[in-house]
Amino acid sequence: MADLREHGNESMSDTINFDEILAHYRADPYDYVDVITPHTGQVRFKVKQGTEVESPSGTWHHIPGTLLYEITRERNKKKITSMTKGVVASLREELEGHFVEAGEKILTIRHPLKKREIIEAILQRVLYLFPAPENAKYFFALDIQSRIEKQGEREVFVRPGDEILTMSLMKRDTPVYYAGEPGIIHSIYFQPGVSVEQGTPLIGICAPEKLPLVQKIINHVKAEWD
Repeated sequence: MADLREHGNESMSDTINFDEILAHYRADPYDYVDVITPHTGQVRFKVKQGTEVESPSGTWHHIPGTLLYEITRERNKKKITSMTKGVVASLREELEGHFVEAGEKILTIRHPLKKREIIEAILQRVLYLFPAPENAKYFFALDIQSRIEKQGEREVFVRPGDEILTMSLMKRDTPVYYAGEPGIIHSIYFQPGVSVEQGTPLIGICAPEKLPLVQKIINHVKAEWD
């Protein structure tokens, strides 16, 4: 969620108004996902505003989501399918049949948030988020991976300067050193070997003394959210 990344690196000591945040999600329990063009080309929409769309399905997500539009460049047609379940909230109908530039926002999908997604959204305001330094694939460093397997991720304490990840880019592996607040690895946001965009959170770190606060957040949302 784009708005969450703006708050993710706030200090874990910052005061969070949980009632205000919950009121926000109760009033608008959705995430709004913009769909942009991957390259230049002529656009042909396959959905309308208000169309319900599905995300990829199947055991390995091998069944594509709903076809949103086709974009044609130099007689090469590319089908763009939905990566999100929801409803087409807005669609730029004036672009139908026209050539557009790469990176053009052409529609927005309104995705209904589940309880676990709301919990994670609020946690990202509390945890220290360590972002991906480059567009690349990531793996935990061998020492960190070994400790996670033996102790569990929420028992692994990291400090600034610790080698925590390996970045795989252009067939070269580069160590990634932690730079942030010391604490335990509370949340993992990447899958080993799967490409991650630059700036996307890789892990969420929590100071040990903040664990009761984190659990309070989880319990509060579970109790208050329908």
